[in-house]
Amino acid sequence: MDVTPSVPRERIKQPSSSTCFICGVENSQGLRLSFYETGPDTVETTAVVPEYLQGYPGVTHGGIVTALLDEVTLRAAVIGQPEHLMVTGKIEVRFRQNVPIGVPLRVIGTLLERKRRAARTRGEVILPDGTIGAEAEAILMDHPQSGLSRESLAALGWRVFPA
Repeated sequence: MDVTPSVPRERIKQPSSSTCFICGVENSQGLRLSFYETGPDTVETTAVVPEYLQGYPGVTHGGIVTALLDEVTLRAAVIGQPEHLMVTGKIEVRFRQNVPIGVPLRVIGTLLERKRRAARTRGEVILPDGTIGAEAEAILMDHPQSGLSRESLAALGWRVFPA
């Protein structure tokens, strides 16, 4: 029996946009989240949703939860391909319980299937107690500008920003 401890995979930071609501580092109204590839098929971030994005008191608005899931499912589709741009074709969200504001939420995306011009992914918003607050499955399709050079993408504001 091999008892060699497994070495955790290095976290690889994905590019972000300058102005995106979820990841835009220059968007003063956005969440400014950084996303990291944590495995060959997974990407993660930690989000703390501020009070001004609540629906019912203490509860994250469902549209914000959906936006988090949309972003993480898209990012799972492009793991290891920073120049590959995709867009959401379909997303199906299931709200399992209230997602609270003001606490760290793990948001995880998993690549389920990649085809030539499309991908199928799953996303989860994990609450502090480890339970699933919401989950989604998405179909992503190639963006018409997919495959631009890193330099061209950086000129558009899509690049890895320092932590």
